[in-house]
Amino acid sequence: MTRQIIASNKAPSAIGTYSQAVKVDSTVYLSGQIPLLPETMELCGNEIEAQIIQVFANLQAVAEAAGGSLADIVKLNIFLTNLKHFPIINEIMAKYFNEPYPARAAIGVAELPKGSQVEMDAIMVLAD
Repeated sequence: MTRQIIASNKAPSAIGTYSQAVKVDSTVYLSGQIPLLPETMELCGNEIEAQIIQVFANLQAVAEAAGGSLADIVKLNIFLTNLKHFPIINEIMAKYFNEPYPARAAIGVAELPKGSQVEMDAIMVLAD
């Protein structure tokens, strides 16, 4: 088993005791991303659409640092502070993913770090 820590300066640095991602053989476990701008470590704004887009940008940056892309994600977990935003997630996600879509969960939570409205983590499998 080969284990590698993945880091990208194009995504927000970890705000706790975790790595942006860990690669084990051809599987990459991407830590949760919230809509922080990597340059400032501040939220990208309060609009849910902007926050979702920033989260996908952050996930993409970490995926690329691991040698993959969003297309390599096989499982996506989405955490929302308001499940009424679920249709917006679907609309924006369709711009980043093509069929077959990854397996996915959408979970309503009371609160997320830094007042974010959305967080996503993922599992990615890279081609051999």
